[in-house]
This record gives sequence, C-alpha cells and structure tokens, in this order.
Amino acid sequence: MDEAHRAEFAELLRRRIDESDATLAALEQDLNALADARADATADDEHDPEGVTLSAEWSRIAGLRDEQLRERAEVHAAQERWDAETYGTCVSCGRPIPVGRLRIRPMATRCVACAQREER
Repeated sequence: MDEAHRAEFAELLRRRIDESDATLAALEQDLNALADARADATADDEHDPEGVTLSAEWSRIAGLRDEQLRERAEVHAAQERWDAETYGTCVSCGRPIPVGRLRIRPMATRCVACAQREER
C-alpha cells in the first residue's frame, strides 16, 4: 500500500470510529429517554392504536445499538491491525486486500477471493 492510500485509510478509520461513537451516544440517549418514558406511570402506550409501543421501540433501538457495537468492535480491530502494520493484508492467504474493497469495507480482513470462499 503506497503512502497516499495509507493516509486515505488512516483518515477513513478515524472517521468511522468518530461516526460510530457519535451514533452510539445518540442511541444511548434514545434508550435513556425511553427508559424515562417507561417509568412514567401515566404512559399507556400498549393501548394506543396510533403509535408504536415503548417496548417495541426499545427493542428496535437496542437492536440498532447492538449492531453498532459490533461494527465499532470491527473498526477497532481494524485500527489494531493498522497499528500492527497488518492492515490491508488478507488473514487467509496473506495477499493484499484490494484498495477498492477497503474503501467500501475498511474493516475487511479477507481479500475478495477468500471472502467469497468463506461465504460458501
């Protein structure tokens, strides 16, 4: 990987970490607001035909948070590979992961051929 690509991917990983942290903070705020609403003794959302129940909304946001936590872990693992100077190298075959793949999925650990074999 040349220096221009190294700079590009360093910035891309930093941005993904920042975006992930911001998304997680927003989801946590939403969950806290729902917890407050659920604690409100006058809330009777279970019988409101017009709206989504607080429980359903809690499940939806908790699922989004869990998905974001998984992605954040992948980004941090990519950052660790970066620090170890193994970023961009396929964990299966040891060949370089194509730049185009890393631009689309900067957390990729396998080249296209190995990823396709893994899916089968």
